Amino acid sequence: MLETPALPRTATLRPLDTRHPFETPEGIDLPLRPAGLPVRALAFALDLALRGLILGVLLAGLAFLGNVGLGLGSLLLFLVSWWYMVLFEVLNQGRSPGKQWMGLRVVHDDGTPIGWAASLIRNLLRAVDMLPFGYALGAISCLQHPTFKRLGDLAAGTLVVYRERAPTRPQLPPALPLTPPFPLTLNEQRAVLGFAERQGQLSSERVAELAALLAQPLHVAESDSVARLNGIARGLLGTT
Repeated sequence: MLETPALPRTATLRPLDTRHPFETPEGIDLPLRPAGLPVRALAFALDLALRGLILGVLLAGLAFLGNVGLGLGSLLLFLVSWWYMVLFEVLNQGRSPGKQWMGLRVVHDDGTPIGWAASLIRNLLRAVDMLPFGYALGAISCLQHPTFKRLGDLAAGTLVVYRERAPTRPQLPPALPLTPPFPLTLNEQRAVLGFAERQGQLSSERVAELAALLAQPLHVAESDSVARLNGIARGLLGTT
């Protein structure tokens, strides 16, 4: 009996625009977008430059205090080197200045805000990620892990993600609010609003073509269809 050839098994690979989904206790699926190595490296470089600037300015001032300034400078070097990241991550919603400029933030694996313990662990383990030189272990870990975690993130259970921005509704063209000639169904309302919201992205010819398609079922005169459809869209949204 002939055997049916086995189908080749395909590896389960995550897409390039990786999403890290998890379900909240309320049953809501909340996807996160983990940040890759290049954008994280740039954010770290910005933070490194800012720390260097802060230390340079403050140490230059302490140099005039002699031995007292030397002691204070050593304390300042310790605080900036080890607590800069921790304080910003915990007190600024997971965002150091570099991460904030790059649109990133640090969260726990379940999407909740990072706490003191997790931030301390991930930042103390930077010393391991930097081995043997130039962040080599951290870079290898980021490139190998499906959600781009360095060793500090693995130990702390944290994730560096893109900060999601609230979507903004497109602006409607200026028009006087009008009442539809008859009650519109939900799909008809969506069609009118979609037409008005997309006008800025379309040519005048395409706008006229779409207006003509909507004019007949909505009992709107084709000669003034664009203005009247925009008015109906304004009327559907009310005063918002």
